[in-house]
Amino acid sequence: MHVSEKSDDTGRSPSGYEPAASPYDQPTERIGGGSGAQLPRTDDELDADRSRTAHPTEKLTGYPGDTTTASRTEPAYDDSATRAIPVAGTDRTATPAEVRPEVVPERRGTLDLGLLILRVSVGAIVLVHGLQKLTGWFDGPGLSGFQEIVAGSGYDQARLLSILGAVGEVAGGALLILGLATPLAGAAVLAVMINAWLVRQVGEPGLQFFAPTGVEYETLLVLASASIILTGPGRIAVDGGRGWARRPFIGSFLALAIGIGGAAALWIFLNGADPFA
Repeated sequence: MHVSEKSDDTGRSPSGYEPAASPYDQPTERIGGGSGAQLPRTDDELDADRSRTAHPTEKLTGYPGDTTTASRTEPAYDDSATRAIPVAGTDRTATPAEVRPEVVPERRGTLDLGLLILRVSVGAIVLVHGLQKLTGWFDGPGLSGFQEIVAGSGYDQARLLSILGAVGEVAGGALLILGLATPLAGAAVLAVMINAWLVRQVGEPGLQFFAPTGVEYETLLVLASASIILTGPGRIAVDGGRGWARRPFIGSFLALAIGIGGAAALWIFLNGADPFA
């Protein structure tokens, strides 16, 4: 009798041997999250699988102040500290618009001291000469004597010019000492000294520079007054708190033009002599 070696319906061999189960049986159905897991076969299954296995740190955090992102670990921005600045002398706190950065004072070294010495020196010299002409102090000619000097220098309207010249020197010198209305005071002194330079130059033929007959003294005062106009009075002055007094710019050029233009107009229309003839 012939016995068949074919296995029965249960998959067992006639000898009774049963093979052990292997993880490599049907491998495409055992990759991923545990026993019985299967690979996603559609896009929807792939998205669902990603949402289950994605690491929490892969989620994007929201912008500061955003409370809709549950996985955000950073604290929201809080500007309460900037809103809690107390206002001196009151019981309220400053608003963000009232908060201003601290202003650091500019460092000028000895600049203001130097400008004070320059201003006072020029102002005092001009003031004394003006008092000589206006009042006759310090062995001056007085107003009548100064009028004769003006007329002898070739000016028309000698009476008016002598008064204006004397008052201009006194007022301009005093204002320079105080550092008050410095650009205008410097312009007045500049106009007077330019005309004094021209009068001195007309008195001697050709260009004369060195004292006592030359224009050395007048040249120095012209340049000093122009320098004061351009630099401003500095902080040690009545105008020291003004911005243009510490950092002059456009106004200084305007005052300089007024002084030079006024001096030229006085000489051209009321004298007319050629100072270099």
